[in-house]
Amino acid sequence: MKVAVVMGSISDMPVMQDAIDILKEFGIETHVDIVSAHRTPEKLVDFSSNAHNNGISVIIAGAGGAAHLPGMVASMSPLPVIGVPVKSSNSIDGWDSVLSILQMPGGVPVATVALNGAKNAGILAAQIVGSHDKAVLDKIIAYKQKLKEAVLKAAEGIQK
Repeated sequence: MKVAVVMGSISDMPVMQDAIDILKEFGIETHVDIVSAHRTPEKLVDFSSNAHNNGISVIIAGAGGAAHLPGMVASMSPLPVIGVPVKSSNSIDGWDSVLSILQMPGGVPVATVALNGAKNAGILAAQIVGSHDKAVLDKIIAYKQKLKEAVLKAAEGIQK
């Protein structure tokens, strides 16, 4: 099972790299590409319509500004889509991106993570994959255990 990580522009890569890194940590194959809803609409249609035929099981789509990419991908793909709003240089404090991805019409769901929250998008995609892949599920369980242990260790440190 592969997870696709697509973004509207190369300028989104510093944010989207967090999703790529966590997916690699979980051993999940990734397909990374730039697919602009506004500048490469034909590529968008081809990618979205065929992702499920190309071994993709989940799509993470990051976009800034008007942020149409996640919703447009979701409108053409039967796969789960996780949207990452990206605070871009032309953004209105990121709210334009958040609302563009979050406020989808009924029938076209996009799971939306926090502004610049690509790491959580990667974890959510891994959890979706893990629901059908025990090896990935075991890695997620271990990852969450490490998170728990880090909090407990920090709590011990302040109680002394």
